Amino acid sequence: MAEPFTVVIPCFNEACGIARVVEEIRSALAASASLYEILIVDDGSRDGSLAAASATGARVIGHRSNRGYGAALKTGIAAAAHDTIVIVDADLTYPPRYIPLLLERLHSADMVVGARTGSNVHIPLLRRPAKWLLNRLANYLANTRIPDLNSGLRAFRRETAAQYFGILPDQFSFTTTITLAMHCDKYAVAYLPIDYLPRQGRSKIVPWDAASFLVLILRTAMLFRPLRVFLPIVLVCLLYGIVKMSIDLTHQPNISASAQLAFVSALQILLIGMVGDAIATRVGRMSQATPGIPQNHDHPEHPADRDE
Repeated sequence: MAEPFTVVIPCFNEACGIARVVEEIRSALAASASLYEILIVDDGSRDGSLAAASATGARVIGHRSNRGYGAALKTGIAAAAHDTIVIVDADLTYPPRYIPLLLERLHSADMVVGARTGSNVHIPLLRRPAKWLLNRLANYLANTRIPDLNSGLRAFRRETAAQYFGILPDQFSFTTTITLAMHCDKYAVAYLPIDYLPRQGRSKIVPWDAASFLVLILRTAMLFRPLRVFLPIVLVCLLYGIVKMSIDLTHQPNISASAQLAFVSALQILLIGMVGDAIATRVGRMSQATPGIPQNHDHPEHPADRDE
């Protein structure tokens, strides 16, 4: 018998789709020989999602207030009955039929991501330029090819994700951070091409969230690969210093203060980057040696315990 797993569904104001998502998951897993549970984390919804989720017969946890997509995922991961975790959104964009394939590939990987590169992918045109730019930056910082940085359909083991709980954000950037973190720490991350269907209901992501994702990617890089951020700045300073020094020496025997400042800045930034890299390497080894799962003390499972 295959190992048991938990399907975690973060839900915020998805009353129109949550029942159908659960139904499709059960249909996709009907032939599964594994023991599994479906765990819905209602993140303070005000549209009746909690009642709709409870009516499905799935296990339901309710946040008393809206705490964010990432917070809902962390609650679900910590409270899951099984160590193998599958996450999927409640808006019907990710077809649950891919879940068995994700779990099959997880036998040879630390995380399997449903990459939205299939034949039927509906990503709003407004988001595509920012998504492309952020993906290119992430590829550079992680020094690898990442087909889909923030897919909401993926499978992993709880202990692997738990070690990053301290840096995983409570908002949508949860998936972006864990993808970058695992690549930077050299975990085996596999990608399965999937379709991405039109969203049911209203999206919670707004165009200016791209700026937040950019800051997040840079912050994650500073935690895991600081030299990938500092070295380009060092090279720019050096290039400026060399060019300015060459111009100075063609007109006078002295080097200008701006050229000297550029060289000194390059050296200082390089040294800071090297110290950051040493700290990131050391802290990374310590966190991998002592992973832990935060205790879940503040997430009632009974709808009556939730604030109305």
